[in-house]
Amino acid sequence: MHANVYALGAIALWATLATLGVTLQHVPPFLLTGLALLIGSVPSWPLLRQWRVPAATLALGIGGLFGYHLLLFIALRHAPPVEANLVNYLWPLLIVVLAPVLLPGMRLRAAHAIAALAGFGGAAIAILGSGPSAGGGWHWGYLPALASAFIWAGYSLLTRRVPAFPTAAIGLFGVVSGLLSLLCHWALEPSVSLQSGDWALIVAMGLGPLGAAFFLWDRALKLGDPRQIGIMSYLTPLASTLLLMVVSGRSFSWSIVVAAVFIVGAALIGVRAPAR
Repeated sequence: MHANVYALGAIALWATLATLGVTLQHVPPFLLTGLALLIGSVPSWPLLRQWRVPAATLALGIGGLFGYHLLLFIALRHAPPVEANLVNYLWPLLIVVLAPVLLPGMRLRAAHAIAALAGFGGAAIAILGSGPSAGGGWHWGYLPALASAFIWAGYSLLTRRVPAFPTAAIGLFGVVSGLLSLLCHWALEPSVSLQSGDWALIVAMGLGPLGAAFFLWDRALKLGDPRQIGIMSYLTPLASTLLLMVVSGRSFSWSIVVAAVFIVGAALIGVRAPAR
């Protein structure tokens, strides 16, 4: 039960990311991510001694935080963002499907598979029904979007395969990933001047969806069933879309109601499914 509470905390924080991102869309994405990741690591600085992890664990953490965002940004720049975001949200489904492959003692039961597919269907309805779409057709940018989904799913599961490490070490992953993001900003993006209001929102992003959420996610995965957590994660695009609608003053549509039924139903099925 504690694991699900931690997961819901991470999901709630990630639901604010889109709204903050839209408000800060004038800030280059690598600069925004780098600053937010560094700020998000600050609460773990007093636990610096717990940052000592094997090189393989550090590489996994950097791949998860930096690699995921790098590929996602590439996808959003080279493919229709709505569809690219939907491809990216294959990661909860991949967590469910890959858990029996990467983690010993777990099986893919029919209830988990059905719930994961229903959750993805709900996410598709929420994302595609939330606004205008750029249209169909193949875009090579879907490949990095798919790769980002695999990376986040793989990172989430493989943290249970590497030697046990303290959750505080997530701060080290954030520091290194933040510095790499700032390096990408220096090399690839134009310099900008940030206003005081920008800094306040960046701090909120760093302490929330790009900070505390990662620590909560790590605790959830350490304590809980990744198949259940993966299914619950489909609440993220639903909550994110709802928050965007509230903030922007847009009216609710039928698609949100249908998406909510799919996702909440999937979460209930997943949580009640047998653990083994």
